[in-house]
Amino acid sequence: MPAVILAALSLLSAVMAILCDAKGSQPLFRVFKPLTMALIISVALAARPPVPASYKTLILAGLLCSLAGDVVLMFPDRWFEAGLVSFMAAHVFYILAFKPGPGQPFSATILLPFIIFGLLMFRTLAPSLGRLKLPVLVYIAAITVMAWLAASRFIMMGGTRPLLAFAGGILFLVSDSVLAYDRFAKKLGPAQAIVLGTYFPAQLLIALSI
Repeated sequence: MPAVILAALSLLSAVMAILCDAKGSQPLFRVFKPLTMALIISVALAARPPVPASYKTLILAGLLCSLAGDVVLMFPDRWFEAGLVSFMAAHVFYILAFKPGPGQPFSATILLPFIIFGLLMFRTLAPSLGRLKLPVLVYIAAITVMAWLAASRFIMMGGTRPLLAFAGGILFLVSDSVLAYDRFAKKLGPAQAIVLGTYFPAQLLIALSI
């Protein structure tokens, strides 16, 4: 099936997941949320040569870890830490995909705003983290580096696919930041809609960057 059709189906499934969650229909939400990620993974699988094999493999690994995280985070009170580990692994794979190759430059000048954002986020969350303080700090560092490397890759390489990865990385950073703020700092009424409404497009854009 062409990637464009799979991408359209993933967006439709994402809308259904968001609507089901908003209406409190958890059984259907637990169907559409992993289904959306499965469709996004199929978009990545549909990528054709001359896609670099290593890049495709790393992105697919990140998407699969994200799918695992999605499943366990449907039960956040019981499996939150397992979800954190799954998404941490996803970001490690994305970092490996976005990092420059041997002899390739990266843009250090744009690192500062990402560092500032990460530190401000941790400072905001820290008072409520308790024993999760260190894991959350490591997670914030990982997603911040992921988004920075995606941005650096686009600045250095240009082109549509690096742009898609950059946009996906930024949306992922937004999604996780809203999720963390809502869970640990202050409840936000539309938080879940914002989280899902940025998370699914982020993953799809990263898949389309292959």
